[in-house]
Amino acid sequence: MSQPDSRALVLSVLVGAAGISLALVWYKSRKSRVCTTLTDYYLSNNERHSQFNADDRSGGAVLLFQGKQTEMLEKLNTLILCVSELKDEVKSLKEGIPKLQEQVREELRGKLESRRMSPLHRATRRKRTEIPREDCLSSEEAESEGGYVTAHTDTEEESDEGNKDPTVNFPTTEDLIEEKDEFTLLMQKADSLHTGPESEKKEGFMMLLEKKDQYGQEVPFLWRLARSYGDMFDLTSDIEDKKSYTEAGKIFAEKAITLDPMSADSHQWFAIMCGYMSEYESVQNKIKNGYLFKDHLDKAIELKPQDPLSYYLLGRWCYAVSQLSWIERKVAATLFGNPPTATIQDALHYFHKVEEIRPCYSKFNYVCLAKCYKDLGQRVHALKWCDAASAMAVASNEDKEAQKELDSILSSLSQ
Repeated sequence: MSQPDSRALVLSVLVGAAGISLALVWYKSRKSRVCTTLTDYYLSNNERHSQFNADDRSGGAVLLFQGKQTEMLEKLNTLILCVSELKDEVKSLKEGIPKLQEQVREELRGKLESRRMSPLHRATRRKRTEIPREDCLSSEEAESEGGYVTAHTDTEEESDEGNKDPTVNFPTTEDLIEEKDEFTLLMQKADSLHTGPESEKKEGFMMLLEKKDQYGQEVPFLWRLARSYGDMFDLTSDIEDKKSYTEAGKIFAEKAITLDPMSADSHQWFAIMCGYMSEYESVQNKIKNGYLFKDHLDKAIELKPQDPLSYYLLGRWCYAVSQLSWIERKVAATLFGNPPTATIQDALHYFHKVEEIRPCYSKFNYVCLAKCYKDLGQRVHALKWCDAASAMAVASNEDKEAQKELDSILSSLSQ
């Protein structure tokens, strides 16, 4: 409550008390005059009417006067008691008002200081919603608008923070930034290890496995984990291990797609896992995985049209479909209605798209170009791409496979 309002309230109460005191003085004076007048009246009346049983009338008047006097005295005592209680309340209020404003200030300073020291403190303040005062303040609150109510409004955020459970450890902005930086560094390291030699690929795989429980709901982590399973598929020669790595990688890639259907990398690595699985499945499952492979690669290219890997894989798919046997096509038609269709020209288009996006993308892409031109009977073009492939070093298991096919192509072209 502000100082002017406090003084006004005290003065109004004191004025009221003074008015009551004056009324009591007037009332006592008035009572004395009334008593004198009544006594004179009855005496004169007795003198004028002594012939009509003067003694009896005088006694009745005295009794009537005494009854009225007793009733007035009782009322006066009650009034005096009420005024005394009111004076005590006014005195207490007068003594407490000067201390009220300082108490409010001390309380608010204590709240603000505790909030600053609390781990729940935030650097960013929330925007307060402005509420029309005439809709939410009572008459007493409106009168004290300049004091406690205004101070409470200014510290609305502090009150909200104070209502939170102090036993709950909410992460601070610094904690979130630190965790984000840790995750970003982890993803960067996984990418670096993926492009390294065999030992680094294994290291990256183990590193991601250790973080699976911590980041198992993060899409960038999940598709990288699926990619790491693909690396392990390439690094092992055991059939059962290959199948195991492929099945696990497919599960994580599918989970990533479920969490974020717009993740191009998740679609891409799900397609790759389907392609790996088709190497060990029956003809029926092989064709089913082939459809999944194509659908998810198309989605990956739609979402990320400048990724050369998707075009390279789609070229491989088109070439494989163009080489399907008659019986495989019949099985596909029986099981799925429309068998997959693609030509060598389709495959050639996608392999050239890879070179357009990123020249010298891989040794295997050169080999695939040479293979397509050989099948089309264009020997000169085939030899051109064989030379390009021969100029690239063998740096991975995939490069070793590419070198084997390259030797076979060169052997057939030399005949």
